[in-house]
Amino acid sequence: MPLSLPSQAQQGFANAASYDRHRPTYSDEETDILLSEAKLKGRRGATIVDLAAGTGLFTEALARQPEEFNIIAVEPHDDMRRELERKKLPRVEVRKGWANEMPVDQGSADAVFVAQAFHWFSNLESLAEIHRVLKPGAYLGMIWHVENYNATRDETPSSHWETVVKDIIWNELDDSLPRFRHNAWRQVFTETGQTLFEAPVQETSVDNNYFASRQQIWERLRTLSQFSVLEGEKLADVKSRIEEALTREDVEVDEKGNVLVRSKTHAAWTRRKP
Repeated sequence: MPLSLPSQAQQGFANAASYDRHRPTYSDEETDILLSEAKLKGRRGATIVDLAAGTGLFTEALARQPEEFNIIAVEPHDDMRRELERKKLPRVEVRKGWANEMPVDQGSADAVFVAQAFHWFSNLESLAEIHRVLKPGAYLGMIWHVENYNATRDETPSSHWETVVKDIIWNELDDSLPRFRHNAWRQVFTETGQTLFEAPVQETSVDNNYFASRQQIWERLRTLSQFSVLEGEKLADVKSRIEEALTREDVEVDEKGNVLVRSKTHAAWTRRKP
């Protein structure tokens, strides 16, 4: 497989600073899901590979844990990697690499975690590389923030504005690239001949609702690669329809006028086979 990013991802994530500002951070409670399932709670100094680390939103959560993990953050996108390097996180080594070719020693990692990205490379070649860097019996953990408007097709949004956004995503902006919402990322674990990891993967979801201003919601949407590449009349049209939906009387708001955004945190994990 060539070591290159899809053009949509390369262009869509080019504004790394905006991505870092407007994507949700990870709480200790969310981080604990993967740490607990990977048997890393209380294991001081364990080595974790944060694969497809992006600008380091999950890397930050790992770096602040009391276990003082040694973290290797692997990211192929130059702009996002530079944003992560700029943070100078403690005990974090940032390296350019790919899911199918990581600059990590064989059998050196106590866990490989992937935040908001496994759907991009859910293939046997990547699984083989993750298996290579993990110690025997160690875990691969995956985690996503999933707003209701960007969920799988069969999930029904709870409000009109989220329905409008979801309709735009699925029926106007959906492209050929794999996304979490397509629900295909887990299939690699049950493919014929997949003997590297236990299957099926274990999964859990927890509610993670939050309030955001209308501007923050739009800025968050613009960090999605299919929104970030919009321009001209199409950009203006999409923005206008979403802004109109957010002004309806049935939009749930808090005392400050911020809009309720329904979201969940979805986590999955599996253990490396010998």
